[in-house]
This record gives sequence, structure tokens and C-alpha cells, in this order.
Amino acid sequence: MDRKEFIRAGILGVSGFYFLGTDLLYGSKSEITLEKEIIEAPIIIIGSGYGGAVAALRLCEAGKKVLILEMGLNWEKSGIPFSNLLKPGKSAAWLKKKTIAPFMNLFSLTPFTGALDRLDFEHINIWVGRGVGGGSIVNGGMAVTPKESYFKEVFPQLDTDKFYNYYFPLARKELKVNVIDEQFLNTCPYYKFTRVGEEEAHKAGFKTIRVPNVYDFKYMEKEFKNEVPRSALNTEVIYGNNHGKNSLDKTYLKKASDTGNLEILDLHSVDSIRLNEDKTYTLEVHQINTLGEVVKDKTFQCKKLILSAGTMGSLELLMKSNIKNQLPLNDNVGENWGNNGNFMTGRNWVRPLSGGTGVQQSTIPVGGVDNWDDQEHPFFTEIAPLPMGMDVATALYLLINRVDKKGKVSYDPVTKKLVIDWNESHTEKMKANADYFIKKMNRANGGTRSHFLFKNGFGPNICYHPLGGCVLGEATNQYGKLKDHENLFVLDGSLIPGTIGVNPFVTIVAITEYCIENLIRQNEFA
Repeated sequence: MDRKEFIRAGILGVSGFYFLGTDLLYGSKSEITLEKEIIEAPIIIIGSGYGGAVAALRLCEAGKKVLILEMGLNWEKSGIPFSNLLKPGKSAAWLKKKTIAPFMNLFSLTPFTGALDRLDFEHINIWVGRGVGGGSIVNGGMAVTPKESYFKEVFPQLDTDKFYNYYFPLARKELKVNVIDEQFLNTCPYYKFTRVGEEEAHKAGFKTIRVPNVYDFKYMEKEFKNEVPRSALNTEVIYGNNHGKNSLDKTYLKKASDTGNLEILDLHSVDSIRLNEDKTYTLEVHQINTLGEVVKDKTFQCKKLILSAGTMGSLELLMKSNIKNQLPLNDNVGENWGNNGNFMTGRNWVRPLSGGTGVQQSTIPVGGVDNWDDQEHPFFTEIAPLPMGMDVATALYLLINRVDKKGKVSYDPVTKKLVIDWNESHTEKMKANADYFIKKMNRANGGTRSHFLFKNGFGPNICYHPLGGCVLGEATNQYGKLKDHENLFVLDGSLIPGTIGVNPFVTIVAITEYCIENLIRQNEFA
């Protein structure tokens, strides 16, 4: 169904509708003056990441008409390829003049609405995905289910048995989670870094686990044989994968689109939300082009609104709208925020006389160190790739720790920016765990702390997994309806109180499945 047919089907009621040519949307600097457009839709979802994609599918399957507003690009429809790590192009970063990877940013860029963005705060930098599919476009695809005991500790009010017997298996199935073949792992030169990492972890007395992923490992085996175009074996990941990865645009969003009930408008950035007297919502939206220029201001109106803009996006919209439009917010909004215990570190001089960690490295991690049961130093760490096109004898690790001291997010009306109450005191225990891990690894195997990658060998300011601020059952009801509202729902990582102990997207999907199932059952979208 094309867009005109979709509109005729009654999803959108449009006043003053204008078609914008691709010259305006894809980079023209021509000045334009257009009449403001007002669009009505029954259900609007802001954001197309994990929560938004799940909600869209289940609502569409229930026969509801759904409109998603996504500030980033629809990469599949644009035809613009993703960039790899060693030769990043304009699609690499969101409106930046230089690459914004966690380290080694040596490349200049032409500003463009690219796939990866970085939000810089005083003591922490947060990386997020931009585009249809949200964070699934730029993450490493590690599809990890949290330890049952920790999930129960984080969410004591939820039925743990049902989650582990139903919602988590459902999430893994829909996300197309799979596991690498052990024979391929043990023989593929691109996974030398994993084999070395696991061998050295075992020598140091740590337990390792095989980590599932949404990247199609059968496709990767064909990549290795040069039977299909390369992606993971061509240093593609953090700026997007052109092949192989089952990102949301290929799973949940595709299934939702196939129902005929979903419309996605990309390059539509929501500026603010206003609650109307009849308890509907009005959204002020900027339609932008790939230069980030506003080409049209639009007003959207909806009966039901779902915020799935990612933790930081949803919090910013709520708090900005509270200041600008007096949108009601309860006192729990912004509370119990955390970095999911993210703490990066590394080791240099890893087997320098025997080929190090490998010249060629797959970008898809498949191994982890599970030290979660250590009462003094509980953590999980990803054995991460570092594909630099040369052997740098370096091991890279992303630790995921408990978050015992939570942060708080607020909004500064003067700077018009979010503020995070977060500093070194919040990551003190995480640093101690990283120090313990690196020292134990080096004592057993040799090597040094990685000053090559990080100041003093640690990356405490690196965050890939912002969580919390609209915690389930605190800022919302038990199914994600925002308190003090009848028709506004939050379904994304902000529902999780700052920590889940592993890469969080499988948990976000499972929780959204739980919430949207119950919201539909209660006729919240009738």
C-alpha cells in the first residue's frame, strides 16, 4: 500500500497537505515557505526503536491504524548505504563534522542525518541510533536475556515465571535471535579475538558464556566464503549494517507494515506535546531534510500517544513539554536513571608475539565473561571486537555492572537541555570491578592496562544503554500508562530502573510485549 492509498484508508486526516520533493527532503538548501499542515491520527507512536516497533506490530495485528513519527531516516527506502568503521562516509553520524565513535575519531564528515548520534553531558556521553529501527540499526546485536534472579530483583512486581516461559522466548523468536556455530567460531580467523579472550579469561579463573545475536550467522558463513556481500566481516556495525543483521526494520516493523495498518513518517522530529481539554494530544513537529534543516512545520493530533523515543528522547520530550506546555508530570519522572552499569576498559600487549587478537575481526561479538555471581565483584563483560585493519594486540571489554547509586534526569529551561545528575561517585564500584578484572587478566596472561584507548585505562563516561526515568510502576502504572494521563503511554528503555545486568534490548522487547498485551486487553486503544 503506498502513502496515498494509506491516507485514503482513513488513518490520517490531513488539512493543507503538500508533497515535498526529494530535493527538499534530501539536502537542498533552497528557502521554502509552506502552509502549516495539520494531521489527525488515532494512534501515534513517537520513535521506531524496540518499544515502538513492538507496540506498532501488536496494535496493527489488533486492527488498529498506527502512525509512527521517526526523526531519523528510513534507511531502506533512502537507498543510502551504511558506512563501515574504517571508511566512514556521510551516513556515519547525525549532523556531525567528525566521526563520533567511542575512540579513534580521525575522520571528517559532511553533516548529514546519519545513523549514529552522541549526546554529551558533563560526566557521561550517550550513544544512540537514528533512523527507522532506532538503536537496532547501530548496536552489536547481542541478544542477552538477564539472569532470572536479577530480573526478579529489578522487577519484583512482575511474574518472573511468565516472563521466562513466555515473554522472553517470544522476544527472541520475533527478533530472530540465533547462536554462532562453534566449529565456524573455532576456525574463522575473524574470531581470533574471541578465542583469545575466552582462553585468557579461563586462565585467569573466569567463566565465559556464548552470547546469542540477531545477526544471521548463516549469512556470516556465506560472507566468509565470499558468496554474499560482506557486512560484519567488512567492519560494519556501529554506523549500521548493510547486510546480515536482523534489525527492527526487518523483523517487528516489517511485520507491522505488512498488515497494511502502519504508516511511518521519517525525518519527522517531534518538538513538543500538548494535552488538550478532551484528553487528546497535539504534537508540534518539524519535518527536516538530510541536512537537518526544517522544511516544514506540522501539527499532529491524536487520541492515543505512545512515547517510544528511547530513554533520553522520551524524557526530553516529557520534560520540555512540561515547561513549554504545562504537560502534567508526576514526581517520579526523571528518577531512577542509570547507565546499565556500562564501563569500558581494555588491555594492551595481548599476545604480541603470537599474532595478538587478529588483524581481521568480525564486528559481531559472540563471547562474554560472566562474573555475576561474585558477591564482591559482580559483572558481565562483552569480549568486544576492535577491527582496525591491523593487529594492535589489544583486547576491548564492555563491562555491565549493577547500578547501586541511581542518577536523576531533569530539564534546564534556560539552556533547553537535559541535565543528568551523574558523576564519578555513581561509577566508583564499576571502576573497582574493571580494575579487578584487568589486573586479574594481566596477572594470569601478561599485558598492560589500555592507555592506548582510554585515559588511565578506563572509559567511565561511555554509555550505550541509558535506562530509567519513567520506571514501570513508579512513573507509570503497571503497564506503562503515564500517571496523571489517560491516553499517554511510555514503552521503551525508560521503564527499566537504570540497570538490567546485560545488554537490554531483549528485556525492553519482552516488557513492551507484556505491557501492550495487557493494554490492548484492557481496551486502552478502543
